[in-house]
Amino acid sequence: MRSLPETAALLEDGTLSAATLVEECLARIADPDGQGSRVFLKLHAAEARAMADAIDRLRRAGRAPSPYAGIPLGLKDLFDIQGEPTQAGSRALAAAPPAARHAPAVARLLAAGMIPLGRTNMTEFAYSGLGINPHFGTPLSPWDRASGHVPGGSSSGSAVAVADGMALAALGTDTGGSCRIPAAFCGVVGYKPTARRVPIEGVLPLATSLDSVGPLATSVASAAVIDALLAAEPPTLPEPASLSALRLAIPAPFALDGMDEAVAAAFGAACTRLSAAGAHLEERSFAPLSRFPRFLDHGGIAAAEAYAWHRTLIAGHGAEYDQRVRRRIEQGARQSAADYIAILEDRTAFIRDMNAATAGIDALLMPTVPIVPPRLADLEADADYNRANLLVLRNTMPANLLDRCALSLPITRPGEPPVGLMLVGETMGDQRLFAIAAGIERTLG
Repeated sequence: MRSLPETAALLEDGTLSAATLVEECLARIADPDGQGSRVFLKLHAAEARAMADAIDRLRRAGRAPSPYAGIPLGLKDLFDIQGEPTQAGSRALAAAPPAARHAPAVARLLAAGMIPLGRTNMTEFAYSGLGINPHFGTPLSPWDRASGHVPGGSSSGSAVAVADGMALAALGTDTGGSCRIPAAFCGVVGYKPTARRVPIEGVLPLATSLDSVGPLATSVASAAVIDALLAAEPPTLPEPASLSALRLAIPAPFALDGMDEAVAAAFGAACTRLSAAGAHLEERSFAPLSRFPRFLDHGGIAAAEAYAWHRTLIAGHGAEYDQRVRRRIEQGARQSAADYIAILEDRTAFIRDMNAATAGIDALLMPTVPIVPPRLADLEADADYNRANLLVLRNTMPANLLDRCALSLPITRPGEPPVGLMLVGETMGDQRLFAIAAGIERTLG
C-alpha cells in the first residue's frame, strides 16, 4: 500500500493526479464484491470529484494548499460536517439537526486540501472495541474474509477503508483503543495522540475525559502526517530512531495474559528481531497496573460521562439503540457523584504512579490485542460478546487513562492472522514515539 509521503511525491511530479486517486478509491468502494456498502454510511462522491479537479488545477498553477492536497480519506461518523447531521453510527440520531460548522479536526484536513470521501461506519456511539454495528452492517476484517471476522472498533469502517484501499488514510477516535484495536485487526497503523494536542470540539463525545482524535493509515510516516495536520503542526516526517540501546518495557503479566498462539508467536518473533537490532527489552511488573480493574467498576469513567450525555436521548429513543451499547451506557446510572469523584482521584494517582514507574523507559511494548479477530458468528451470545470486548480493550485502555500517546503497527504479513504491536510513549512525547515507531517499522519490515 502506498504511503502518504510516496503519494505526495507522485502528485507533485505529475505522475499521479488527485482525480485519478479519487476514482480509484470510488471504484473500490463501489465494488459489489467488496465491503464498501458497509464501510461508508454516506458517500460524498460528487464533492470528492469536484475537489480533486480543483486541486489538480491548483497544483498545476503552483498553488496547492499542501503537499498532501488531493489525498482521499474517510471520516468516522462522529465528526461534524457542516450541513449534515452527525449520527455516530446510530438510528437514534436520524432526526439530528445538521451541523453548523465543520469539526476543527475536519476543517484542518480540508485546509490542507485532503479530500473526504464520506462518513465511515463505526460501533454505535463508539462504545465497543469489536466494531459490530447491527443497524448498518459490520464491515469485515480483511483476514479470512469468507469466515467473517470482526474488524475491531469502534473505528471499524475507517480501518477497513484503509486496509482495502478505499481511502489512503482515515480519521478515527480513541477513548479506550478505538483507533488501535481496528488497526491491529485490519493490518494497518493506528495512532492515539496525547489527547490535548487535537481538539475534540465538533466530535460527538463518548467520554470527554478520555476521548482523543487520531488517524488510521498505511504506515507510521502516513499516520505522523495526519497527526501533525490535526494538531496544527508542521507535517515533518519522523526520523527513524536507532534501536541501539533503546529501552522497551513489556508489562508482564498484565499485557501477556490470555494471548492466543498466533499473537504469542508474532509478538515473540518481533521481540527477537528487535533485540537482535540492539534494543533492550525487559519484562517488568508495574505495580500500578494491578489497580486497573478498579477503572472498570460500573463502566468506569466512560460509562459515567457517556450516561450524562445520553440519558435524555435514551429516554426518548432508547428502543432505537443497539441494546448492547445501551446497557453499557446505562452502567453510568449506577454511579453516584461520589463514585465518579473517587474514580477521578484514582486516575490522578494512577498517572502519578505510572509516570514514576516508567521513568527512564523509552516506551512500553506489548501486543495491541491479545487475540486475533473473533468471528462475528461467535459473538452472538451476550456473554461471548462481553468477554471478547473486555479482552480486546485490556491492553489499550491504560494509555487513555494515562493520557499518553500510543501507536499500533502490523507485524504479520497479508493473509496471516493480523497482529498489532503497540508502543506507548509519554504524555506529550508524540514526536519521540513516532521516531521510535518508525525505527521499529524499518527493522521489522
